[in-house]
Amino acid sequence: MQKLIIKGKKKLTGTISISGSKNATLPILAASILTNNVKLSNVPLVKDIYTMLDLLKFIGIKFRIIKDKKSIEFKKTNKPINTFAPYRLVKTMRAGVLVLGPLLTKYKKAKVSLPGGCAIGSRPVDLHLFALKKLGANIKIKNGYIIAKARNGLTGAKINFPSVSVGATENAILAAYAAKGKTTILNSAIEPEIIDLINFLRKLGSKIKVVNRKITIIGNGSSNKKVNHTIIFDRIEAGTYLIAGALLGKKISIKKTEPKVLKCEIDMLKKMGVKILVKNKNIFISKCKKLKKINISTKPYPGFPTDLQAQLMVLMTQADGMSKIKENIFENRFMHIPELRRMGAKIKIRNKTAHIFGTSSLNGAEVMATDLRASVSLVLAGLIAENRTIINRIYHLDRGYESLETKLKKCNAEIKRV
Repeated sequence: MQKLIIKGKKKLTGTISISGSKNATLPILAASILTNNVKLSNVPLVKDIYTMLDLLKFIGIKFRIIKDKKSIEFKKTNKPINTFAPYRLVKTMRAGVLVLGPLLTKYKKAKVSLPGGCAIGSRPVDLHLFALKKLGANIKIKNGYIIAKARNGLTGAKINFPSVSVGATENAILAAYAAKGKTTILNSAIEPEIIDLINFLRKLGSKIKVVNRKITIIGNGSSNKKVNHTIIFDRIEAGTYLIAGALLGKKISIKKTEPKVLKCEIDMLKKMGVKILVKNKNIFISKCKKLKKINISTKPYPGFPTDLQAQLMVLMTQADGMSKIKENIFENRFMHIPELRRMGAKIKIRNKTAHIFGTSSLNGAEVMATDLRASVSLVLAGLIAENRTIINRIYHLDRGYESLETKLKKCNAEIKRV
């Protein structure tokens, strides 16, 4: 089993280029079921992407990965499509369920395993199925599988989500792509990754309009147009390295971003006293002498993302006074706290709120990653801790961070994989 060893207290200086967004790539890969002759660029070659590609290969989608160019080319195939997504290919990754909408709308049937992924909460697929039923799908769950049929095809409908869900919004958009007529999605998620999916589908010829949290789609069947699409930057990776810079930055430059997409994160860091300069698509960040406490709540975009909650908590351990984070998205997303406590962090949980007491001196320890974002929070903690930190179960980290050790080493961090 691989692990990371980090020697802390090294000042960080240098430039970090942000990779393409994993969370934008995954639904666009699922959308490849709807079409062919597509080239995707700026693809992050992380474990979750390879897992989704394995699933597409099983289904019968033909593609070629060009690793040195971070691109994937999809080709037309005469091979029959398999509308079955087995447990072994969906169990490790939540996004596997996104093939449900495309398979159902194009082939009128699908059998997809209930998904797995990080253990950060139940994350049921109820809202996915709610949307597909509104579009006319007949759905039942049997032996751990979602069995969906639409003998006469899907039909456009009004879908009013009772709560905001990124995955359910993506599946609804993908299903509505080839549904007959007009679909209106209300109370939709509007994350930048969803807008990237919409921009991709527009290139295929789909008519999609977004106004606030209302998405309108005119179904148009399939497309044989040749499409080139560049995946947007990974805002969670960018936010993670911004926090690393706030913790230890002598002078860190974050490249290949869209700062306006990171407005909430940048504003929050500035409130804490972090020195940030935005210039075009580059962000320059340095550690300040005294961090201020802050209270935040995780919310759907454009609010503060749940995927940065664990990383921000590490920064809060270095702030003056008590900071608070209320987790509103996932019920089990405080599993990194016991590991941070092992390193000397003073954190208490009351209801859905973590109370973080600063300033804490962290000490190196042997710790264990429990999920993707928790794993990188332990990396950040290791970077500021005294002595040596050993992080176990780093396969979680490999699901979503591309070349993490390489990027940090270039900025003077002492980190190695063994």
